[in-house]
Amino acid sequence: MLFGGFDIVVIVLVIFVILVLFAGIKTVPQGYRYTIERFGRYTRTLEPGLNLITPFIERVGARMNVMEQVLNVPTQEVITKDNASVSADAVAFFQVLNAAQAAYQVSHLENAILNLTMTNIRSVMGSMDLDELLSNRDAINDRLLRVVDEAVQPWGIKVTRVEIKDIQPPRDLVDAMARQMKAEREKRAQVLEAEGSRNAQILRAEGAKQSAILQAEGQREAAFRNAEARERLAEAEAKATKMVSEAIAAGDVQAINYFVAQKYTEALTSIGSAPNSKIVMMPMEASSILSSLGGIGAIAREVFGDAGNPPAPPAPPRPRPAPIRSTPPINPPNPNPFNPDPER
Repeated sequence: MLFGGFDIVVIVLVIFVILVLFAGIKTVPQGYRYTIERFGRYTRTLEPGLNLITPFIERVGARMNVMEQVLNVPTQEVITKDNASVSADAVAFFQVLNAAQAAYQVSHLENAILNLTMTNIRSVMGSMDLDELLSNRDAINDRLLRVVDEAVQPWGIKVTRVEIKDIQPPRDLVDAMARQMKAEREKRAQVLEAEGSRNAQILRAEGAKQSAILQAEGQREAAFRNAEARERLAEAEAKATKMVSEAIAAGDVQAINYFVAQKYTEALTSIGSAPNSKIVMMPMEASSILSSLGGIGAIAREVFGDAGNPPAPPAPPRPRPAPIRSTPPINPPNPNPFNPDPER
């Protein structure tokens, strides 16, 4: 099949149109922005999706990633305010907000952000003491974020976070800090132990004080009760004695017999119930004892006997037996062997 001159021209025109279309259609992926330059000058920024440009006149200048990116800050030596040398590294997160500014305001964007972050780390950490540096990491991160973010604003960049990953003091300084921490903890332990001992002594003293107070109150109450009991007993004894005295004064002989018999019986009871008494000495006047017992029985019959039966007369006292006399020896023994003369 032979093509004529016209057919060849048409085919060339169709191919040219297709190439122009392919050159003018630009597809921008999500998370990216393309800058368009016309004869080397920035004109606009292409958004994600299908876009058309003028072929051979406009071209894509820079393909900027607008997603949040991470930048590792390498380890560097920092001299603190108190002349302590420490090693620190960090990580920074940034995001491109203006693709045109990020593309045309700074060259080598990541390298610029990295150097700016390292410089501010030295500046911020160098203005702090070592103890403040180790204990206030959040404050360091906030200061770094504020300083670096202000510095990159003309570049169309937003620094979202700057974090110090690790701070490493020298080994000898770490050992000194460990000894200091150990001494501080031992001091706190001794202080707590002393406070505990003091509190224990105070509590023991308070307990002893309360115990003594309660014991004294108990003794006072017991003494008061004993005195009250003795007073009641004395009142009862005085009342009984008064009644007996009034009965005797009225001529009632049975009252004094009852009073004497009661005291006599109580005395015998005390002698017989004593724990250390093994031999009970009774009086030789058996008739007196019998007469006393008879009198006590008569009184009991008068008090507890029947109302219709008159009390029986007391038993007459028995005759007292004559004592047996023995013939004295001619020569009585001397009771004192050291005194030969008995009359002296």
